[in-house]
Amino acid sequence: MSTLSTTDTPGATAPRGAGPHEALGRYLEHIGRADEFAAIDLVLDLLEQGADAERLLLDLIAPAQRRVGELWAANEWSIAREHGATAVSERAVAAIAARVRPEPTRGRLTVACADGEYHALPTRLLAEVLRLRGWRVDFLGASVPGPHLITHLHQSGPDVVALGCALATRLPRAHATLTACQAVGVPVMAGGAGFGADGRYARLLGADAWAPSADAAADLLERGDLTGPPRQAAAPAHLADEEYTHLTRRRAELLTCALAALARAYPPMAAYDPQQVDATAADLGHLLDFLAASLYVDDAQLFTGFIGWTGSVLAARGVPAEAVTVGLRVFHDELRDFPRARHMLVQAAEAAPVPGPDQET
Repeated sequence: MSTLSTTDTPGATAPRGAGPHEALGRYLEHIGRADEFAAIDLVLDLLEQGADAERLLLDLIAPAQRRVGELWAANEWSIAREHGATAVSERAVAAIAARVRPEPTRGRLTVACADGEYHALPTRLLAEVLRLRGWRVDFLGASVPGPHLITHLHQSGPDVVALGCALATRLPRAHATLTACQAVGVPVMAGGAGFGADGRYARLLGADAWAPSADAAADLLERGDLTGPPRQAAAPAHLADEEYTHLTRRRAELLTCALAALARAYPPMAAYDPQQVDATAADLGHLLDFLAASLYVDDAQLFTGFIGWTGSVLAARGVPAEAVTVGLRVFHDELRDFPRARHMLVQAAEAAPVPGPDQET
């Protein structure tokens, strides 16, 4: 247990007979206060009462973190509070891992986040579930550069790489990483929201397997579904038009032009203070990055879904929906030589709550 006793932290211990689902509200309260000791005391108390470690990871910590994301999106929690809660959950995961340490009885796995992916907690949960299932796991953490991951594979010789990607904007780098892993003979299992809710982008980019959750990934590995040689998939044919390449190369130029055009097209920007201008530039950057990712996988639904989510996040912060649609129009006008990108912008505008660019692409 922690050095702070549960008598010093009111409500830290779990009621007798409580399981992960019953303790969820109390755990969320603890991490919302960034109360590390109370959160760790709670999960360790549940372990002592006989709760299964895997279920604590997946039925307590994982859903609490999903709720943290929802509270941030709804503007009920600040970024600071969300980061504090996540940091406490990382400590709670570490506490469970330190308390329950089964001896490895299976092969060796490397678990890592794609290059540029800093949402490491879901991938850490996977690593701990795999350890509990008897695998020897090398967890490499957030944003692992591809070349360094390949060096690790040569040094450690794992049976499989489990690659996590939470944001679709990291898919191009994830693709490069999984291709490099396969080239040195190591199959790759993909996971995380970035690969699509149904794993469509994992399949498109040539992953050897995809799993929707940590326990599903562990089940897949136990069945031996990745015992054969890795796939050697060809690059998606749509990348031949180089729209993705040209868009990413021109990112800085496009953002500068778009910010100036937005200031002309959206009069409320004239009253923005420097902090609001910086936030607007960041929002335009995210929009452009998701457009690039959508071009990479040739899926307009990815971009449309992001625009819908962005609209709800901005609305919760008092930003009118018109600002999103004006941004779409600005990029539509700037990207004259990008037919696929313009088509995606039109589709996103059609789904927006106010009129966007003309329907002519």
